[in-house]
Amino acid sequence: MPGVGVRGKNSARLREKVGLNMTHPVEWLRTRRDFFLQAGLGFGSLALGAMLGESLRAENPEYDPVKPLAPRLPHHRARADSVIFLFMEGGPSHIDLFDPKPELTRCAGQPLPPSFGKVFTPMGVGGNTLMASKRKFQQHGESGLWVSDWYPKVAEIADDLALVRSCWADGVNHVGSVCQMNTGSILAGRPSLGSWVTYGLGTESAELPAFVVMSDAAEPLGGPRNWGNAWLPATFQGTALRASGAPILHLQPPESVTDARQRAKLELITDLDRHHAALRSDDTRLAARIAAYELAYRMQSSAPEAVDLASENVETQALYGLDNPQCKDFGAMCLRARRLVERGVRFVQLYCGSGSQWDSHRDLEGNHSKMCARSDQPVAALITDLKRRGLLDRTLVVWGGEFGRTPMNEGSDGRDHNPYGFSMFMAGGGVKGGVTLGSTDEFGLRAVEDRVHVHDMHATILHMLGLDHLKLTFFRDGREERLTINGGKVVHGLLA
Repeated sequence: MPGVGVRGKNSARLREKVGLNMTHPVEWLRTRRDFFLQAGLGFGSLALGAMLGESLRAENPEYDPVKPLAPRLPHHRARADSVIFLFMEGGPSHIDLFDPKPELTRCAGQPLPPSFGKVFTPMGVGGNTLMASKRKFQQHGESGLWVSDWYPKVAEIADDLALVRSCWADGVNHVGSVCQMNTGSILAGRPSLGSWVTYGLGTESAELPAFVVMSDAAEPLGGPRNWGNAWLPATFQGTALRASGAPILHLQPPESVTDARQRAKLELITDLDRHHAALRSDDTRLAARIAAYELAYRMQSSAPEAVDLASENVETQALYGLDNPQCKDFGAMCLRARRLVERGVRFVQLYCGSGSQWDSHRDLEGNHSKMCARSDQPVAALITDLKRRGLLDRTLVVWGGEFGRTPMNEGSDGRDHNPYGFSMFMAGGGVKGGVTLGSTDEFGLRAVEDRVHVHDMHATILHMLGLDHLKLTFFRDGREERLTINGGKVVHGLLA
């Protein structure tokens, strides 16, 4: 019946006309329209309650171009607030570190059985003969996690680690594989993991970059694209900090420039940029430039302090190995990473062996002995230090390279690239410690049980931060793009 249940100046007359008794609310349900109106409101309330319970915000982040890095709500309850990604560039050998293979030792010197089929590797199809690991493995902690003697300090924190033995990826060379571990694709041109995280959540620090990258040697293979924003707004790209000296080149003004003069110059530049941006609303580089100038001004005092280790006591410096020539450089980077997340930096990525120094086509023993000595103590120290300071519960630490190494030897004493099965581990940030997930075959060549692709690792990292990888999207060229492209699933076996 037209008009029934409508509020307004004619509602009383309409109710009187149809004979509804206001003293008996059930009378409002005399008509079909009343029923659907009341039922619709009720179901709407249920839906609203469900949405509020499951998602704290809209699917895509809405950010203010004036304050593009302002904190934003996650999709669901976050287990971690920040990430420290320890990237062992070059491909550490999982079968010599975390994945012992007795059958490999038994069959050493023999060719890979025909049942494995052809195996493509960069240096040849199928490799040569099976090569046993020379390392001694032992179970550690209450969890009984297997760790080799190359990582004795990491072995001491075994019960804090969630080890994934069944990782796999798509690339066979370093450049493409480093790119995939950072961006989800072996092809260049997509936003990095850290950029997606800062796009989704912003930052809790107003005086430091949201996404920071440090390397201990040469530039990582692939260069800045590994921490680039691609087609995300430009302000979400990573900031490279130097491991020694001034953290950011050209950050400090000349001594002759006073603070007042610099502030006036910055305000003039900002006014000009805003005027320019008003006519070019689709150019995110302008908003990024304005934000970058403001951030750089604030960083002049905060960045040097954040990376200055002089204030750390002797015990802490020794914990990270700053008194050990073998690991002092990476140890200093790990200590700076802890200081950065303490100050609200959202995503920190540290390259150990940047320039592909873990690559060991020859002399695996010499190469990995050096690289493990460089990384073992700092990695264990970082997790230990975060834990004792009450930061580990809210900081997700990720360890891994772009792939592993083959069980077949290359030449006589090296191993080739192996993207078909390798190991990574996580700690803190909602991770279940003391867990070993998945497995490779009897020789460690391919992941066979509970296989975890790079997209799955990315989906899990985002999940720990409260982000749904299916909802964290950016509209581009007629489709909603996401970090995990067309795949990815959360690895629930890692969650505490």
